[in-house]
Amino acid sequence: MFFLMLAASGAEIISIGAVVPFLGVLTEPEHIYNNPNARSFIELLNISSPEKLLFPLTIIFILAALIAGSMRLLLLWVTTRFSLAAGADLSFNIYRRTLYQPYMVHISRNTSEIINGISKKVDSVIISTILPSLNLMSSIILIISILIVLLIIDPFIALASICGFGSLYLLITFFTRKRLFLNGETIANESTNVIKSLQEGLGGIRDILIDGTQETYCKQYRDADLKLRYAQGNNIFISQSPRFAMESLGILLIAVLAYALTVHSTDVKMVIPVLGAMALGAQRLLPLMQRAFWAWSNIQGGLASLVDTLELLEQSQPDDESLDIAPVAFYESILLKNLSFRYGLDKPWVIRNLNLKITKGSRVGIIGTTGSGKSTLVDIIMGLLQPTEGIFEVDGQPVTTENMRNWQVHIAHVPQSIYLADSTIEENIAFGVPKNSINKERVKCAAEQAQISELIESWPDSYQTFVGERGIRLSGGQRQRIGIARALYKHADVIIFDEATSALDNETEQSVMQSIDSLSSDLTVIIIAHRLSTLKNCTQIIDLGKLADNLMNNAKG
Repeated sequence: MFFLMLAASGAEIISIGAVVPFLGVLTEPEHIYNNPNARSFIELLNISSPEKLLFPLTIIFILAALIAGSMRLLLLWVTTRFSLAAGADLSFNIYRRTLYQPYMVHISRNTSEIINGISKKVDSVIISTILPSLNLMSSIILIISILIVLLIIDPFIALASICGFGSLYLLITFFTRKRLFLNGETIANESTNVIKSLQEGLGGIRDILIDGTQETYCKQYRDADLKLRYAQGNNIFISQSPRFAMESLGILLIAVLAYALTVHSTDVKMVIPVLGAMALGAQRLLPLMQRAFWAWSNIQGGLASLVDTLELLEQSQPDDESLDIAPVAFYESILLKNLSFRYGLDKPWVIRNLNLKITKGSRVGIIGTTGSGKSTLVDIIMGLLQPTEGIFEVDGQPVTTENMRNWQVHIAHVPQSIYLADSTIEENIAFGVPKNSINKERVKCAAEQAQISELIESWPDSYQTFVGERGIRLSGGQRQRIGIARALYKHADVIIFDEATSALDNETEQSVMQSIDSLSSDLTVIIIAHRLSTLKNCTQIIDLGKLADNLMNNAKG
């Protein structure tokens, strides 16, 4: 790209340089014909008289202009494509690194900030950093090239022009730099607030419609959006406004130059080529200076978004990207020894000195009051959280951050609220598997085990039925069975039901529990529930609420 910029600058030099002989041959062909520097050119084309110079010089001038224009178009195409490709790489890398972050990082973050960083702020980096940086570089190279030509034609006027225009642009940059940066910070912050407002408003639409609070969310959105667009408008005005003043000054400069050259020259015909070259140079130079200023102002305005994007890009990612993960051996039991957990050094203990053994193939029920640590415990068992103290091991092998993925191969999770993508039943059961890699027989087998195959096959499109966004077209019991089928499709041997039936009515819950109870005895099933009746068929029940009370009483004693 740099060499392309140099080639474009060379084309500009030739096109502006070709103006002088072209206008010279129009006004004073004998002067060009008798010029010693032109003799080799004249002899090469075998030109016998001054009048015959017009046609070849006209062709050369046209070709030079066409080549210069073509080079500028090619440079624009390449820089645009490069910027967008770089933006695609940025966006993908941020998304990938974000998905690979530990669970503790995800639960401590605001989703709106991540979505805004991946989408809006990466776009901002493309528009306000990458593309302007390339434009600034190419503009500087082209400006230097044009100045070289103008200096050769008339050094005094060329230096006066660049000093005059350059000083004005430097003065503008000095006074606008801080405002551009502050506007950039506003854009970075308010774009996050806009997405946050949209997520909250659309995500809680049922409650909003019932409570009639539409205006509250409309006001939140408008306040954020108005600040965002006001800052964007300010930056656009600052970046584009100098152009109009500079165009007027450029015309003024050409008029003064024409007057001065005419007054001090004895032959007006000799002035016209110089004046034409200067006019063409100014016509090329001023837009380039404006483009350079526009690029600089965009870079200044996008600094805040660039910093946020780079912070997301600095997230760590795993060194081993292999998809073939050897599972941790699990033939006997899961063991927790004196396990304790809290979410931070200044946070209270959620679990304290817990000892628990889960035998392979058992049905384990976990019960307890809200806040007793039920979900935290299963998050540790699933390898999403690391114990603050104590040991978590499988068949005597500790589960650590290094072999966490090897253990998670065994795990399937059925949460209280099943996430369903707006796609087919088949794709939701084989969740995360590319459509062309889905094993249809395995999908059907998993649906049969979850006792939902008969219902699915009664629908006209069967497993190709679309479920709607977040599964809105399915009942609660049907969504839970889809979740169970998803877990079974994975061929995991540890299935965790995290309050998977707590939002269901008694009849639907009993039906779903029958599906769970009918699962293979080789599977280790861990069920979190609020009601003891839900766990009646479990072989082992852990009451975390009582364990916490006993620990507290022992501590007091």
